[in-house]
Amino acid sequence: MSIVLDQSAQDLLFRAARTANTFTDEPVSDEQVQAIYELVKYAPTSVNMQPLRVVLVRSEQARERLVAQMAEGNQAKTAAAPLVAVLAADTNFHDEFHRTFPHFPGVRDWFTGDDHARAETARFNGALQVGYFILGVRAAGLAAGPMTGFDAAGVEKEFFPDGEHRVLAVVNIGKPGADAWFDRSPRLPYDDVVTTA
Repeated sequence: MSIVLDQSAQDLLFRAARTANTFTDEPVSDEQVQAIYELVKYAPTSVNMQPLRVVLVRSEQARERLVAQMAEGNQAKTAAAPLVAVLAADTNFHDEFHRTFPHFPGVRDWFTGDDHARAETARFNGALQVGYFILGVRAAGLAAGPMTGFDAAGVEKEFFPDGEHRVLAVVNIGKPGADAWFDRSPRLPYDDVVTTA
């Protein structure tokens, strides 16, 4: 094998990892989430931009507000998950370059003047960070249930009323419960995906 990561770690992060649909009642602590973030923050992004913003939905009132914005098929599992995270991209990510790319003060200017292009850049790089977030949850020995079935405008209104964030995903987090997994769906084989130029 050409993979340096040992077999059990490969399984934990990839082969055996699944999107969970049910969870136990075991809580997810702030310490666990911070440990996850300490891995996630190393996701590769353009000029080290950091658009990802995470809202941990813990209170009953906030959970009700979120569930009301979820697609019908996602409402019950979002209501029952031990922790739910709303992942969004901050379209004003360029205001943090003095901290994240300090060796090139002019980089902020690349992203001023075209709000649409900046929002798309935030969305793409935030999506990279979302992928790492899911891997971070798995690395913590937890299961992730990422979802895009929700009213994005409604979630943004409830949790990001400043209008400067674009919701990317809602992720249920916890220990997998009974019948947590659907059957594994097929993946495309290597030869259908990879070509050489």
